[in-house]
Amino acid sequence: MTRPFRGRPWRRAVACVVAVVLAAPASGCAQGNGDPVNDPRFEQAVALFEAWLDAKMAYEKIPGVSAALVHDQDLVWARGYGYAHRETGVPATPSTMYSVCSISKLFTSIGVMQQRDEGKLDLDDPVSAHLPWYDLEQVYPDGPNVSVEGILTHSSGLPRESAHPYWTGPDHPFPTADEIIEGLSEQETLYPGRRYFQYSNLGMALAGQLIEQASGMGYDEYIRSRILEPLGMSDTYPDIPVEHQGGRYATGYSRLERDGQRAEAPFFQALGMASAAGFASTVEDLARLASWQLRLLENGGTEILDANTLREMHRVHWVDPDFDSMWGLGFAVSRRDGERAVGHGGSCPGFRSTFQLLPAKKLAGVVMMNAQANPTDVWTKMMATLGAAFEEIQSDPGGGTPRPASLAEYEGLYQSTWGETVILRWDDGLAALGVPSNDPVEGMTKLRHESGDTFRRVRDDGELGEAYIFHREDGAIARYSVHGNFSNKVR
Repeated sequence: MTRPFRGRPWRRAVACVVAVVLAAPASGCAQGNGDPVNDPRFEQAVALFEAWLDAKMAYEKIPGVSAALVHDQDLVWARGYGYAHRETGVPATPSTMYSVCSISKLFTSIGVMQQRDEGKLDLDDPVSAHLPWYDLEQVYPDGPNVSVEGILTHSSGLPRESAHPYWTGPDHPFPTADEIIEGLSEQETLYPGRRYFQYSNLGMALAGQLIEQASGMGYDEYIRSRILEPLGMSDTYPDIPVEHQGGRYATGYSRLERDGQRAEAPFFQALGMASAAGFASTVEDLARLASWQLRLLENGGTEILDANTLREMHRVHWVDPDFDSMWGLGFAVSRRDGERAVGHGGSCPGFRSTFQLLPAKKLAGVVMMNAQANPTDVWTKMMATLGAAFEEIQSDPGGGTPRPASLAEYEGLYQSTWGETVILRWDDGLAALGVPSNDPVEGMTKLRHESGDTFRRVRDDGELGEAYIFHREDGAIARYSVHGNFSNKVR
């Protein structure tokens, strides 16, 4: 891998870096001597990621981001950036709550599979066999019934939504469970079953009803007692907690408008759609969900689910004819840099999030943001920097080069007519990264110290190129020049 690099974070950040097993709630942040997070390579990776993220947040006007990295059942790193509440300047932290929207479907899918394992239902069962009030019109009577498996793989032929305009602002009028049921008689199947992938929030709302019918418990009570409480997920709610509005629960912000601004999004609760899109959580709590899965895959057993059931959920059960969509039982399945990834994303008014595991690498990452932006981009860059550095450290402990303290004064954000560049310490020298960047790892330029305030670019072949000359005012670094042109230090 290209070795990442370290520099000071430019944006306000609140850190929680831990290495504890997540079978129960973490009591706080702890970090001892010799932890991988103290390795210079990980510190460099954090700085590279933060330099990239700072620019993304600034240019895209994203108020707040929280992120977490899990390795082999341990939460090894978690931080918050920017603001949970932009207007009051309340910082985002790892314990900030966000709407996770469709990540809710993972909890619902786990609940359905628990009931399957208890013999209460089968994947091939028609939904109508368990929901006596189900009366959505089957337009393709010669095709297969809308089945439990079809719902979990989004291949049932159901329409995407219930018969209500809840994604329409400004109020987002989510229906109650009774209203969803009443609306079924006005709806019909969109496709024959098992023909196409059609993502369906309606289907996952029905999955929540399946859990209630099979278990005899209310959905909220079931999820809390059978999943959240056993995993110590005390900061996860099956519907957005009103009591935390304006406090731990972040304010959401809209898409980026033409005027370059993001408006505050209205507070909402998903009500009858909660099993599809209603949950609120934190990156620390979803790290517990990831830790449990990595633990079950590694050790086997029957914690929450039988280990083989979880493996079954992670396997591909549906592939769209165009091969663009692959789905397990509740989990989206994809390949990232040649590795199988399983997880889910979430998008609701004012919020975006992603939860992804790389089982073969025993890595997982969680990203939440209080704006309608791209969390997958953040997850990808986090894995290319922090995740890659952590893997390298695990395979080669103690191999990092301490960052030279004498070069710290050169670090900072520099601006010119042509854009912005971040200068960071990297190994025994410096590195320059133009921001915003599509690829912070490949986009950085290594600089080798020559003499005084002069550095030279290190070419790909190892030879030295042009000079980066830093200039001082009153003894402090104020700008640098390359090819005779200047970039001024702004922070």
